[in-house]
Formats: sequence, C-alpha cells, structure tokens
Amino acid sequence: MTIRAVVRGVGHYLPERVMENVEFEALVDTSDEWIRTRSGIERRHIAAEGQTTSDLATRAARAALADAGIEPGGIDAIILATSTPDFTFPSAATMVQRELGMTHGFAFDVQAVCAGFIYALTTANAMILTGQAKRVLVIGAETFSRIIDWTDRATCVLFGDGAGALVLEAAEGEGRSSDRGILAADLNSDGRHKDILHVDGGVSTGTTGHLRMEGREVFRHAVEKLAQTAHLSLEKAGLTAEDVDWVVPHQANIRIIQGTAKKLGLPMDKVVTTVQDHGNTSAASIPLALSVGRANGQIREGDLVVTEAIGGGLAWGSVVLRW
Repeated sequence: MTIRAVVRGVGHYLPERVMENVEFEALVDTSDEWIRTRSGIERRHIAAEGQTTSDLATRAARAALADAGIEPGGIDAIILATSTPDFTFPSAATMVQRELGMTHGFAFDVQAVCAGFIYALTTANAMILTGQAKRVLVIGAETFSRIIDWTDRATCVLFGDGAGALVLEAAEGEGRSSDRGILAADLNSDGRHKDILHVDGGVSTGTTGHLRMEGREVFRHAVEKLAQTAHLSLEKAGLTAEDVDWVVPHQANIRIIQGTAKKLGLPMDKVVTTVQDHGNTSAASIPLALSVGRANGQIREGDLVVTEAIGGGLAWGSVVLRW
C-alpha cells in the first residue's frame, strides 16, 4: 500500500468590503472596461481596517475544518502560505494556531508569493508521506491591499484580499494514478527575474515598500512556465492532459489563464475561474478557487485536478491531485 495525502475538507473566507472596478475611476486614470478587458477582473475584496492576514486565515481554517468534520485537536500541523504576515515574527500560522485553541503540534509560514500555496501543499504532502504529520491544515491567506501603491494604475486594480484552506490527511492508496490524494508535484524558482515582480522594500531595507510589476514580462514567463510545470507534474503521475477533469490555476489574469489552458490543450470549460470576483489574491487564490469550485458543484470526489501558479522570485510550480 502507498500513503497518500488526501483532501478531507476545504473552505475559504473573503472580507466583507467589495471594491468594484468603477471605484478606481476616482483614484487613477482607468475605467471598468479597461480593467475587465485586460485582466478579466470585475471586483475584489478588501480587508477592513485592523483586519489581519491571520484573521482571514483563521476564518478559512475554521470553514475547512467544519467541512472535514475535524476539530482543531485533530490537526498535527499548520502551514500558512503568505507574503503579507501580521508581524515580522512570529509567523501568522502560529497566530492561527492560537485562535483555533491548538496547544500541540507545530505551525509555520511559507513565502513564495503567488506560488506560495503550491509550495505549502507540496511541503504538507512531504510531511505526510514521511510520517511527520497525519493531518495538516494548509492555508493561503493575503492582505495585498496593504502593499499596493494606490496611485499605480498598472497594479492597484489587480489585487484583492482573502484566504482559503485545505485539510490534508494521510490515507492508504494502491500506488496508482486512480488513488485519491496528491499524485505528483513540481517546484521551480529563478532569482534572476526578481525585478519583474517584487516589493521594493522589506525589513532589512527599513521600509515596507510597494508591489512593482512589469506586466508584459510577467505574462511572457507565466504562460510558458505554467504550462510546462503542469505537463511535468502530469508526466510524473503517469497521466496526460486528456485525463484532467479540472484545472484550478492561480487567479492572476484571465489572459494568462486562457493562454495556459490553450497550451495545455484544454477548453476553458474545464478551468475553474474566480479572478472576476476576487482579483489576484496571491497565495490565497488557489485554495479560494478550489473551495468555490467545490461549493459550485464543479469539483467532485474522484476528479483529477491540476493546479499551478507563478509568482515573484520568480517561483512557480504545480500539483496534480485526485479529489
């Protein structure tokens, strides 16, 4: 028998404040039509004053635990993917641990920007396969509104806040691609491309900084690298694009999503898209989309799901799992 990391529950949380495209017309030289045609985004959620990343993460975690029918005491570890933690330290994951009332196990953050949830999911899978944990709560949560330059029309219209979470549990499989759970993963990074997507500040520089992006360069790298990593993960699992039921991509831009689907040879009706309602929520976008896709009746038990993301670093990767 083979141990697999199987999804037992999923959940998400979005802040109450919804910011429609039209609101940006009073801030920068843009329009609802300009934003929609270039990104596919119609609205996004913005965290309230005083609402932190761990607040969003805790709400998503509770939703995932409820979906799994598991109490916090049944969780061994929390891995939280974020680039916008509450504090320099301690980790936002330990803040979630505290709010859930967990006094056991361990919790830590993972930072790989928009690819963070893929990195966190892969790390959780490795811990389950090696026996370090039986159940892991994997969360993606962001408050990117805190690092946006609201005078930069190229970036301020793209991002939103939110959180999503999965409960992964060790289960026995037969070592076949028909097993439920994570079947394969692929991770990559290349620090040479830092300048095309970064925040121009940080602790050791003495400033918080704002997000900066060269959109055309990011697009060029994204479509090629996302399709490539998805193919590699499928190949590792002994599968092809024809076996895929759903692609759940990082929700950055509808053009990137469409371009990647085309390179994979898959129709858009096999792609879960939430970018129109959430914008780019960085590490939160994939678990958010998984939760929404499940709630909408798209993703069902036994479906083969490919999820992929690329973010600053550049960092990118993919996971193939059977729901």
